[in-house]
Amino acid sequence: MNESKGTTVLLFDVDGTLTLPRQKLDQEMSNFMMEVHKAVPLAVVSGSDLPKVVEQLGESLEDVLSRFDYVFSENGLVSVSKGTTFPVQSIKHLLGEKRLKELINFTLREFSKIDLPGMLNLSPIGRNCTQEERLQFVVYDEKHGVRKEFVKKLEDFTRGWDLNIRIVHLIGGQISVDVFPYGWDKRYCLQFLDDFHTIHFFGDKTAPWYIEN
Repeated sequence: MNESKGTTVLLFDVDGTLTLPRQKLDQEMSNFMMEVHKAVPLAVVSGSDLPKVVEQLGESLEDVLSRFDYVFSENGLVSVSKGTTFPVQSIKHLLGEKRLKELINFTLREFSKIDLPGMLNLSPIGRNCTQEERLQFVVYDEKHGVRKEFVKKLEDFTRGWDLNIRIVHLIGGQISVDVFPYGWDKRYCLQFLDDFHTIHFFGDKTAPWYIEN
């Protein structure tokens, strides 16, 4: 590799790219990242919180930072880099406690109506589900459109909110639905990479309109 450090950064998604969904980074990929890191700065971005990202990518945060220069958890709302402090953003601060509670209560009510034989949990299947339960839900969701229908209901529920921001509802990953202010997707972390001339992003699922907008 001939890329000059400081001009180009490689930005990786985690689930489905560096690892299988919610699984740990295997030794082969870990070794490969260490080799690539010798030539070019590396960054990771995930919708998961920082403890989950660390759990997947290493033994500790220090261990993860030995392979990656930037760790953007929650799409960059909570970001870590050696020697750099980033501002932390919160959806509670943006929406307000009242709206956030309304959204959570609505979600719980809707989840209570979903019939998932043998796997009643939240997420709707739950972030702590086993790999077998995760795969079962993927098949069930593809057949019954559980998340697709829930997204429609969320859109109807929040449509009347008097906010200065647009709330986005999207099917996320294999088992979840993402709700966030417009712009708080994986693009959010790009503001912390302004020093780089070129950013190459690697992910298993991409939406062209994110870049275009």
